[in-house]
Amino acid sequence: MAEGRGWQPPRPCEAYRAEWELCSSAGHFLRHYYVHGERPACGQWRRDLDSCREWEERRSAEAQRSLRESEQARVRAARKHGLVWAPRQSPPADWHLPLPQDNDR
Repeated sequence: MAEGRGWQPPRPCEAYRAEWELCSSAGHFLRHYYVHGERPACGQWRRDLDSCREWEERRSAEAQRSLRESEQARVRAARKHGLVWAPRQSPPADWHLPLPQDNDR
């Protein structure tokens, strides 16, 4: 298949714009700084938005490569973190009993 022919960005450009606007908003900045102690890194969303627009306007192979690598990196980062809780196969044996604070009343 020829480079760029039939390929579409993984997300519409509007999605990249919305992610970038959210990332650069004051509310997101405050939450991210409170939780992580550093400013959020929004540059990748902006680069993805620019690449998506370049793809739509010029069908640039560089923009296609950039978007593909960026999305693959996001998928790898999401897969890197395992589940926080181990899924249960069945409920605990005493799930129906009153909670300890209910016994104090």
